[in-house]
Amino acid sequence: MSKKLLGIDLGGTSVKMAILTLDGDIQQKWTIPTNILDNGCHIVPDIIASIQHHLHLYQLTSDEFLGIGMGSPGQIDENLGTVIGAYNLGWSTTQYVKKDLETALNMPVFIDNDANVAALGERWVGAGNNASDVVFITLGTGVGGGIIANEKLVHGVKGSAGEIGHLIVEKNGFACTCGKKGCLETVASATGIVNLARAFAEKYAGSSSLKELVDDGSATAKDVFDLAKQSDVLAEQVVEAFAKYLGVACSHLANILNPAYIVIGGGVSAAGEYLLEKVDTYFKEDTFITARQSTQLRLATLGNDAGVIGAASLVLQ
Repeated sequence: MSKKLLGIDLGGTSVKMAILTLDGDIQQKWTIPTNILDNGCHIVPDIIASIQHHLHLYQLTSDEFLGIGMGSPGQIDENLGTVIGAYNLGWSTTQYVKKDLETALNMPVFIDNDANVAALGERWVGAGNNASDVVFITLGTGVGGGIIANEKLVHGVKGSAGEIGHLIVEKNGFACTCGKKGCLETVASATGIVNLARAFAEKYAGSSSLKELVDDGSATAKDVFDLAKQSDVLAEQVVEAFAKYLGVACSHLANILNPAYIVIGGGVSAAGEYLLEKVDTYFKEDTFITARQSTQLRLATLGNDAGVIGAASLVLQ
């Protein structure tokens, strides 16, 4: 009987878990809330209890699994399996997650950053088409990413490789939470697009539904894209600026890394082909000819499953 994989995607509001085949097909999946009370001390025990419950429910034993993979926010030591600095979880001190899970569940455990495992998921069975070189960009509340080169995640000497959201795309632009100005995250995340909308609305004198929403303080990134598709002039200007910034960032990634695919995911990517076509135009303007001919932009296909699938694939790494 073929072995199975178990994937865990730990987030600030929920923990997604799944049982998968060795080919990356999800057989069962479930979610529990993330209890961040008391400095997050309940999180790992809750995960253990939930896995034990579901193994009993599905009449499975630890012997039937090759191992467990987990994606987590924060700074990860892949060798020790520890997590520190995941402040949205209440984890300001070192958490010995691998040791605790292995002791309780009797399976080998592998841990990496949540953006990295999402990249692995999209590369394995998603838009990355299992290519050896793939870059994943996730556009959500912030901008994250993961870099895969020669089939391996790129971590860097201190684990900060793949911080795509902090590429500078506008010198002296909007202030970023990292302390710098003009990071991609300040113009390409959901909050960044609203930054752009406010800036453009200040100078815009014509009629615009988006301007009304901005003035009312209720504009969202989804509003910007929806109204741009309806030919709202202000929204079209904001989308063009957003596409230019993201296209430039993608061109830098292509020029340096020349991956087969740059996969764009996260909530903002729900704008779909409309978004991709505009970004691709600016991407091609600024990309070295060899990279332009061999690196392709794609939309992510796995949605919320990318994390658990990619986490499970850590076991196969």
